Amino acid sequence: MKSLLLTIPFLLVLNCKQSEEQKENVSITTTAEVEKVTAPTLHLEEANRLAQLPIHCIQTEYPNKLGQTIGGKDDLQEPKTLHPAFYGCFDWHSAVHGHWSLVSLLKQFPELENAEDIATMLQQNISKENIQNEVQYFFGKHNTSYERTYGWAWLLKLAEELHTWDAPLARELESNLQPLTDLIVEKYIEFLPKLNYPIRVGEHPNTAFGLSFAYDYAVTVGDDTLIALIVQRAKDFYLQDANCPLSWEPSGFDFLSPCFEEAALMKRVLPKQEFEHWLTDFLPQLKDKNFKLEPGIVSDRTDGKLVHLDGVNFSRAWSLYEIAKDLPEYAHLKNTANAHIKYSLPSIVGDSY
Repeated sequence: MKSLLLTIPFLLVLNCKQSEEQKENVSITTTAEVEKVTAPTLHLEEANRLAQLPIHCIQTEYPNKLGQTIGGKDDLQEPKTLHPAFYGCFDWHSAVHGHWSLVSLLKQFPELENAEDIATMLQQNISKENIQNEVQYFFGKHNTSYERTYGWAWLLKLAEELHTWDAPLARELESNLQPLTDLIVEKYIEFLPKLNYPIRVGEHPNTAFGLSFAYDYAVTVGDDTLIALIVQRAKDFYLQDANCPLSWEPSGFDFLSPCFEEAALMKRVLPKQEFEHWLTDFLPQLKDKNFKLEPGIVSDRTDGKLVHLDGVNFSRAWSLYEIAKDLPEYAHLKNTANAHIKYSLPSIVGDSY
């Protein structure tokens, strides 16, 4: 499973802070007419289709990209030995992502095809013993920063999804996962004060993305310590940013939008009025009712990097939905989000993925 977002969440370095003079010279491009795109609907048929990808990968060990640092010959182990819970779907974070996908779909559609098989797979992988072994991996000499922060974020998203699912299976899985969840929270709390500068890229290390999912988890479970730390760090990193160069996006391998990920994070952590003032400086063009942004175009879906651009379409969409939520003056952004999903959604299930 590639690093795609939504159904399965940068080479560009940004410095969005501009001078006051530059702010005044920002131009907003308008179009005479923007095509209206219907919002996608997740129904049972579509859910069954989307479930096929994680069903066929979370227990598929190869091919596999371990992403590990080798400290000696003893580190050369089979993926399932190193990561007994999250060994499938090509790499660790995609395996976690795949488990989240199945949990989310099963939670929304209990009548999902293969529901019993899915539940069994989840129980087999997210067992107490497997999770304890996953925890131990992070205590290896060379593994303390493993999957920082993209994989960490998806682990907390999985934990959040389980926490909000009222079902006996969810309680079992949440309890089994808890030691790893607690460890990842500790890692965020340890790491964030040491990060002097945000990472503004369109791939895994993107700081805004990593903070957004962690913030959502913290709010859901009421972790005030993690909430306060994320709010403070988000302000430290981004509060003075302005005129984000959206025209530079996407880079060739992006699956995240540096500008939109940052805006979606600030929407979470700032009071409404303060966010609207910040967004006017950060992405002034979004206020234009005729704002239009073309989806990222994928030239070859068999190429594991080029296909990232399907991911940028999904991540742009969820960020735009977040920005527009409860802000009527930005409601038109949902249309742009719909267009991005419409472009990539039909193509995301298949052998290439």
